[in-house]
Amino acid sequence: MATPLAQNAPFGSILAGQMAVAEYNNGAWGGFDVRPVAPLPLSPAAHVLHYGSACFEGAKAFLHADGSVNIFRLDKHIARMRQSARLLVLPEPDPLQLRAMVLAAIEQNRAEVPAAPGALYLRPMLIGTTPNIGAAATPSTAAMLIVLCSPVWDYFAGGAHPLRIFVEEHATRCAAHLGMVKTGGNYAAALGPTLAARQQYGVDQVLFCPGGEVQETGAANFLLIRDGHILTRSLDSTFLHGVTRDSFLQLAPDLGYRVEERVFGVEEMLEWVQDGEAALSGTAAVLSGVGTLLRGGQEIRVSDGGIGPNTQRLRAALIGLQQGIVPDTRGWLTRV
Repeated sequence: MATPLAQNAPFGSILAGQMAVAEYNNGAWGGFDVRPVAPLPLSPAAHVLHYGSACFEGAKAFLHADGSVNIFRLDKHIARMRQSARLLVLPEPDPLQLRAMVLAAIEQNRAEVPAAPGALYLRPMLIGTTPNIGAAATPSTAAMLIVLCSPVWDYFAGGAHPLRIFVEEHATRCAAHLGMVKTGGNYAAALGPTLAARQQYGVDQVLFCPGGEVQETGAANFLLIRDGHILTRSLDSTFLHGVTRDSFLQLAPDLGYRVEERVFGVEEMLEWVQDGEAALSGTAAVLSGVGTLLRGGQEIRVSDGGIGPNTQRLRAALIGLQQGIVPDTRGWLTRV
């Protein structure tokens, strides 16, 4: 049972006691072991520390009413991590080994899986460990794969509130050819513009719209929603292919929504939100309603400024599936 202090801890700030670790050397992955969470033995010349050779994933495992623990869309997360590794020229994790590492880490931390609405957040991470500070133009030939677990509770424990979003039409979130990679450098690149907008305008996030084309925020995908219709940016290399985004788009037709994926601009977005909804999707908060957009010093209210009914309906539908309240007809849950 979690203490009240733990339940109020910021998302991801508490680690479960055990982690799974494997290493890549001499062209092959070695076996993994599960060990207590502790500092990593890493050379100060490690490739990751100088040239950013790192990628990661973020998934969740849920404790169901029958006592089972179920991971949401594990295979999708593994596939995306392997893609990130390829694009960063890191040794690709073996999918069966990574799956086994996640399952073993959960099993060893089973007692720390919170009950609903909490979850066990899963953070597989892959880093280049070749000790060579002269390897700027050479990929790392050694690597370490780690699976961390973090008990997390309701992201909106203090009550969900409609977000304030700054519309950034000049800066890009990251390098256009690496936007689909889940790597720390992309989040670092978005941090400066986000903090600047937060200080100047009191916003929660920045929506990057380079050249006037709507893309995503620094840490979440962006959806426009109204009765029977969802509009979102079509997939390309410039932004992250979110697993939560994909899940909503697959669930939406069953709930009576037409899904439209295409490029659209700021002006169309502003016209939409006059009577429609906007939301951010991601693993941590699932779906967060946007209440206000700020553009050029002007505040633009999204519909009535609250969290819209379609946003609430879609969020409840996905959470119900994750928590085992509604049947999993797509095989998205992996039972541990």
